[in-house]
Amino acid sequence: MTNPHTINRNTPDTTAPTHGAGTLSVGDGDEELDRRLDAELTAFNTRATGIPVTELTVRITDADGELLGGLSGWNWGRCGGIEMLWVREDTRGQGVGARLIAAAEEEARARGCAQMIVSSFTFQAPPFYAGLGYRETGRIEGLPGGHADVSFVKEL
Repeated sequence: MTNPHTINRNTPDTTAPTHGAGTLSVGDGDEELDRRLDAELTAFNTRATGIPVTELTVRITDADGELLGGLSGWNWGRCGGIEMLWVREDTRGQGVGARLIAAAEEEARARGCAQMIVSSFTFQAPPFYAGLGYRETGRIEGLPGGHADVSFVKEL
């Protein structure tokens, strides 16, 4: 017997009680929804604090315009955050990541930030961030599996 409250992927939920009108659906990804949630939460946070959130991006390309690495993040008040950092595999260990971080930190300082924050899984880059002066502030063990999600901060 199936659970009457199980939601089939990408299909409307017709069994769960609703609070008002609407159809519930679950899926593997929805870029339009992600953009909308980001816009709505950014607007809410700005109204609640009076401080706007600004996006921050840095990229490094080769002579042919191919992406060697990139960073995306944000600044909000006196805090800058790194959301994603990626360096093309054949250029890792050549200073590309450090250049991306240095540029993001410089821009964050120019925007009035006093600190940068980032999190990294243990199988990604915690030693990299520590080597750039980031201090571990916490970790959540077991994410994913036997790894951990490590949070860092750096005073600018």
